[in-house]
Amino acid sequence: MAERPEDLNLPNAVITRIIKEALPDGVNVSKEARSAISRAASVFVLYATSCANNFAMKGKRKTLNAGDVLSAMEEMEFQRFVGPLKESLEVYRREQKGKKEARKDKDKKTDSEEQDKGREEENDDDDERMEEEEQNEEEEVDN
Repeated sequence: MAERPEDLNLPNAVITRIIKEALPDGVNVSKEARSAISRAASVFVLYATSCANNFAMKGKRKTLNAGDVLSAMEEMEFQRFVGPLKESLEVYRREQKGKKEARKDKDKKTDSEEQDKGREEENDDDDERMEEEEQNEEEEVDN
């Protein structure tokens, strides 16, 4: 676990970016307010993780999964976020599936290119052997 409470805080750059995205242009946030938001976000993450861990333990698992987090959100009375979280999760899963399929396609393409290259090398070897045989035959005829 963390040695100091500050170790549990989210990075300031992340907090600043989230704040800027959430507020309209021209709104300034003091350093003290950013620090308070950072601590509040860290507490929220720890609480959500603890609740999700309880669901995992009830399921006799050591690994938290997305269902545990969604159940934790409902238990923490954040039901209004469950729908958007589910949608985000589906988008994430589709993106990951697309990346995985793209990697498979790339691997298949690479494999087929390597096979084609191997065939070309075999054909080149066969051509060289045939030329050598023809030369040998011509030499025998000349002798």
